[in-house]
Amino acid sequence: MLPSATRDVHIESTEPLITPIDLVNKLPITPQIERTVISGRDQVRSILNGQDKRLMMIVGPCSIHNEEAALEYAQRLVDFSKKLSDRLLILMRVYFEKPRTTIGWKGYIYDPHLDGTLDIETGLHRARALLLKIGEIGMYAGTEFLDPVVPQYLAGLVTWSTIGARTTESQIHRQMASGLSMPVGFKNGTDGNVQIAVDAMVSARSPHGFLGLDHQGRTALIRTTGNPDGHIVLRGGNSGPNFGAVTIDQAQKQLKAAGVRSQLLVDCSHGNSSKDHTKQAKAFKDVVEQRVEGNTDIIGCMVESNLAPGKQDLGDDPSQLNYGVSITDACIGWKETEELLTWTHAKVGKAA
Repeated sequence: MLPSATRDVHIESTEPLITPIDLVNKLPITPQIERTVISGRDQVRSILNGQDKRLMMIVGPCSIHNEEAALEYAQRLVDFSKKLSDRLLILMRVYFEKPRTTIGWKGYIYDPHLDGTLDIETGLHRARALLLKIGEIGMYAGTEFLDPVVPQYLAGLVTWSTIGARTTESQIHRQMASGLSMPVGFKNGTDGNVQIAVDAMVSARSPHGFLGLDHQGRTALIRTTGNPDGHIVLRGGNSGPNFGAVTIDQAQKQLKAAGVRSQLLVDCSHGNSSKDHTKQAKAFKDVVEQRVEGNTDIIGCMVESNLAPGKQDLGDDPSQLNYGVSITDACIGWKETEELLTWTHAKVGKAA
């Protein structure tokens, strides 16, 4: 393309990446993993539709930055979840993209070496390879889709996804969600506004046509049928938590007024824990109690959890990072995760 004084003024360079179809063919899904993904999606849909009375629990690291630690967590979770599967459907948070309020590490896809080199091609390969390994051991994966190009590379391996608080109001993300093949949770806004998530559900269940990339990486007109499996995720906000009975009731009224499903899930971190990981358990237990006491529209909880509790700064030397500790939001540790899930299993059993 010829140089121009009006184009690419602030572009330093452009680098072609592997196309979605080439990466999918290079790291293909196996029949076994495909069955795992489809089974997980069907179970989530059954919970959303009220046919499956179990609670859905999405637990795992705030973000993935170490494959070995992620696989260890996945193996622990799949082994542990088998003991609780009669009352709980457990999915693992496998988050590769991190929206930033200003700047910061954007996630494993964008900077897999944790050194600012932005080796996105390697990040896409590693993310897909990790999802394949997680699916191979029988664990269901949940993730947030931030960049609308990423689902073309990874969506076939994901059981459940979210649209985050910063992007739920975005038309681009609502259009993307309308074409996703799995159930999608829409988070309320960072200010606590639930209506934008309700509006996102209405939009995403409708057909759309928009600019996107096809599997060969070409610009294309994407037409969607609409996604019927949307729901909202309450995550609190700048205005405070919204996991209490009063705020959940208000959210359900907004959902019913819009003519969409009133089932919802509560994210116990972020605004619902005042960004303090030690307060996630308080929100978690409150929400489970509400479900046990009769609010069957509460379908479950999300918790940020890692092998070890807390968080650490990324720093200049990734080799010095502590194993199994988050480098983004602080998480609860594995021991507390086991305790919360075991407590929930017993609590739900007593109410049955």
